[in-house]
Amino acid sequence: MNEVKRIYLFWATIFLAYVTLFFVGLWYGRYPLTWSQLLQVLAKGPASADTDLAATIVFKIRLSRLVLASLVGVSLSTSGVVFQGLLRNPLADPFTLGVSTGAAFGATVAMILGLGIGWSLGGLGLLPVICMLGALLALFVVIRLSQSGGILMPAQMILAGIVVSTFLSALISLMKSLDEESLSAIVFWMLGSFSGRGWVHAVFSAPYIFAGLFFSLLYSRQLNIMTLGDSEAYHLGVDVKNTRLILLVSACLSTAAAVAVSGVIGFIGLVVPHLVRMLQGPEHKRLLIGSALLGALLMVASDLTAQNLLPDGEELPVGVITTLIGGPFFCYILTLKKRELL
Repeated sequence: MNEVKRIYLFWATIFLAYVTLFFVGLWYGRYPLTWSQLLQVLAKGPASADTDLAATIVFKIRLSRLVLASLVGVSLSTSGVVFQGLLRNPLADPFTLGVSTGAAFGATVAMILGLGIGWSLGGLGLLPVICMLGALLALFVVIRLSQSGGILMPAQMILAGIVVSTFLSALISLMKSLDEESLSAIVFWMLGSFSGRGWVHAVFSAPYIFAGLFFSLLYSRQLNIMTLGDSEAYHLGVDVKNTRLILLVSACLSTAAAVAVSGVIGFIGLVVPHLVRMLQGPEHKRLLIGSALLGALLMVASDLTAQNLLPDGEELPVGVITTLIGGPFFCYILTLKKRELL
């Protein structure tokens, strides 16, 4: 089997597993449905959701949650691909660059000021907008700290991201201690969850996430070349400065949109690109497509696990599941990097 067929088979396998899990998510939950009931509901279409309880559960609760989980998985995994490619560092992801923490800081400010609800934007309030501003602010500070003589130093961005992320995390902790009324909401949001989310959240985040994926695929060839180094990329005709800025901002906005609607969900942007890279190679166009598919699959699987792991209708934050998966993998990556330095 040649390489192209092997990659297509890999994509088809992930997609089949994703579709299977998607239908399991529509069928299985706290409100029991038989497969025949599910098929009848799907045959009637969403119009029956106004009069039929089963259709309401399927179309207004389960389907919207599955779509949103898929979008967030696509966003975090493809953003991780972009950050790792731009910085040529396997530890780069929305967390280590401070983007997720910047969005979390914005959300915390919105919650404390009472701006999370009660303002148009389809009932979402100002929280998503402030999340994005927080993420962009964090990225701007990281870029400024990583510049030397007006030239961006990719090797310094990880360190700058950790510094910014640590500082913003301290500010979040300070705000939580000063406003105990918002403490429980902030803590639950920081753990990441799709509980209580609906179509409005999916509709809000989709344009930013698809735009991030579009620009990532559009500049995938330049991203391949930039992994050789800035000097080599420049001599091969790549506008390094503008390309890096476009990719950083688009990945940042995609991540911020995901964080705004789901809270902070860690390690997807770190784990998925590595798994796909090991299975199909480093070419970025293929890597982005494979990571989008696997990210959606892993996020849906994590959310279904979070919903059904505990008894009596209790639900874990999905961020707990992804952290339990990603933590050991992060240690594995660190071990590999240490061996390379020896």
